[in-house]
Amino acid sequence: MTTLYRGMDRATLDAAYDNTAAVADFPAILADFQSRSALLYASTPCRRDLRYGERPRERYDWIPCGKTDAPTFVFIHGGYWQNCTKEDFAFIASGPLASGFNVVLAEYTLAPEASMSQIVGEIGNLLDHLAADRDHLGSAGRPLVLSGHSAGGHLTAQHRAHPVVSTALPISPLVDLEPISLSWLDEKLRLTAQEIQAYSPLHHIGAGAPTLVAVGAAELPELVRHADEYALACKVSGQTASLVHVPDCTHFSVLEDLARADGVLLGSLAEMARH
Repeated sequence: MTTLYRGMDRATLDAAYDNTAAVADFPAILADFQSRSALLYASTPCRRDLRYGERPRERYDWIPCGKTDAPTFVFIHGGYWQNCTKEDFAFIASGPLASGFNVVLAEYTLAPEASMSQIVGEIGNLLDHLAADRDHLGSAGRPLVLSGHSAGGHLTAQHRAHPVVSTALPISPLVDLEPISLSWLDEKLRLTAQEIQAYSPLHHIGAGAPTLVAVGAAELPELVRHADEYALACKVSGQTASLVHVPDCTHFSVLEDLARADGVLLGSLAEMARH
């Protein structure tokens, strides 16, 4: 056995990051998410596929809540930077919309077509685009919550210092790319040593927006560890940060919580805003 990371060999490491294998019938879970997302699109006024760049996937959806001067909730989907689309997870907008947020569903180019450097850069371009309000959404100068799940949680943590971000909510974030680079996930990512160093938020805690780090309490131990260590690192660095383990939630059912206005995630976000 060759130990690669924290006493884990390749097979153990691969299993430690295999979220779909850790739940019963992931295809059925994803199909349900997609069905509910299609219903949300059909029943909710929105502007689809607004452009923030020239590449095909540099686009986003804008879903207004109907309230004047509402804050914005930006959600970046997961999929280990190499799978899924914003359309798969649009159902999560139900919670933020009911809580008085306008919602942005972000898309980005996936690996292997895009490198990690390019993916991180695209989300930065999206935030620049929203800050300038180039699509005349009326969001300029209002609070913006940047959130994302899994790989999207990583991209959220990576951009918590962007000037437009008022609060960051990384959910199940992957904040250290070293174990990612040593597992099956790197077959498409092809992370370079420079990218591992530059884009591991755990090792670059600087001044940034108040941050609520969240993870499902029933997630794989490595995912829980990432969240715990990142929240602690933020606090040690003097940043305003809180940590929440969402009770009984797996890597995917934690999104069910986000889709509820009375869920743990949005309740914790409101509590952070009050303080």
